[in-house]
This record gives sequence, C-alpha cells and structure tokens, in this order.
Amino acid sequence: MGGIEFLKGHGTQNDFVLLPDPAARLDLTPARVAALCDRQRGIGADGVLRVVRAADLGVESAGVWFMDYRNADGSIAEMCGNGVRVFVRYLVDAGLADGPEFVIATRAGDRPVVVRPDRTVTVQMGPATITGSSVTMVGEQSFSGVAVDVGNPHLVSFTEDDVAGLDLRDQPAYDRDFFPEGVNLEFVNALGEGHLRMRVYERGVGETRACGTGTVAVVAAAQHLAGLESAESVVDVPGGRVVVTVAPGESTLTGPAEIVAKGELDETWWAANA
Repeated sequence: MGGIEFLKGHGTQNDFVLLPDPAARLDLTPARVAALCDRQRGIGADGVLRVVRAADLGVESAGVWFMDYRNADGSIAEMCGNGVRVFVRYLVDAGLADGPEFVIATRAGDRPVVVRPDRTVTVQMGPATITGSSVTMVGEQSFSGVAVDVGNPHLVSFTEDDVAGLDLRDQPAYDRDFFPEGVNLEFVNALGEGHLRMRVYERGVGETRACGTGTVAVVAAAQHLAGLESAESVVDVPGGRVVVTVAPGESTLTGPAEIVAKGELDETWWAANA
C-alpha cells in the first residue's frame, strides 16, 4: 500500500477512524486527528484509534496492543468503551489477536475482552467510582447529577422529561472547578427495572450516538441511587443498545462492533494537515 492505511468502524454508531501503526511510526498530531474526524474535510468520526504495540510506547501491560485513543478535537482521552470494541474487532479480523479472550492496553489501564460467537464484544471496564455530585445546565434548565469515574469523568443526570427533547447542539454548562479536565455529560430516563435510555454530550466531541464509558456510568449511578450492591441493565442510546453490569470494583460492557470500510489516506493530505 502506497498511502497510510485506515479503517472506519463504529460501535452502536459511535464512529472511529482506525490507524494501524504497529511500529509506532505515525506522527499523530492534534491537527491531524481533528482533520481526520472532520465530516466535511476528512473521513469523519467521533475519534481516532491508533493501533500500536504497547511495548513500542513503553507501556507496561499484559496485552500486546495499546489503544491510543484521541477525541475528535485532537485531545487525548483515557478510555472509550465503544472504541475498545471496534479496536478488538479490527484485531480479530486482521489476525492480530489469538483466541476469543485477550487484553487491550489503554491509558485507563488494561481492559480484558471477550469476542463472542455473534461478534459482539464484552469489555471488562474496571471499577466505576462515585465521586460526588454536581449540576449541569442545558440552556436555562438545571440538572443535578451523580459524578462517576470510569477511567474518565462523567456526570449522570436522571430526569422525568424525555431526553429526546433536550437540545444538545451546544456544550451544556458544568462546574469547571469540579471537573477541571472536562466531563462527559449523560442525561437519562429510567424506562423500567433494568432498562435505561441515555443521551450524551462527550467532552472534546459534542453529542455522540453512543458512549461506552457513559453507559457504564449511568448504570453505576442508578445502582448508587437505588442503594444496590450490583446491577445489570440494558442501555438504549441513539445508536443502538448495549448491556452493562456493575459490581463492587468491576463493570462490563457488551455490545456490537462493525468495520465498515478501509482504504488509504493520501500522503500529501496527511503532510498538509500536520
């Protein structure tokens, strides 16, 4: 291949550009990430997943592959649950992973995964930790929320109003002293026992069709508010449906992952967007 290899994939319509870079040779600048994710001048995506060996970056891990995840604005992020599933699907399809169970290295730590016969992927997401409470504003409407850390920060707000009616085109206001590194904002309806509906405004991206760590955060918040030790829930997002379990010190996320295209980036375009 003469150009720079890329693939396009999504997990419940949370979409990503994947860049296979096993030798860690690509100079993935914020400007290049932003250009790749731009839906008019690039490929278009919610983020970029660089596929690189953990050892080549000096990352200590039980896994071979490190998911170098970047938000659409070029900023570095710790973790992405939907992104991990797409990352895993690529490794399996490319013959770079042995067996249905292996480990992915991320900035939030190692994430064991299981690829199921129907090609859905279960990710061990680590602990979901309640860190307090705060408030967000959508326009003039105030929402109280539960702060949850899932390797990255979230604020989960339950509401009786249909979340489909919220205007999330602009960044909702939040307490920047409480969340100095920014925050993912989830708005949730409880549809019944073990069934939630969510919309999310992701930091560095905007509203997305799904957020894997966000679905874990909303189940953890529901568990916390109900005073339960563990919980399992179906979570509906605009892009589809996932299943989340939360227990003391651990959580899992199960959902689909699709690879939809592959090709080459023009090297002149790549150089111009450094």
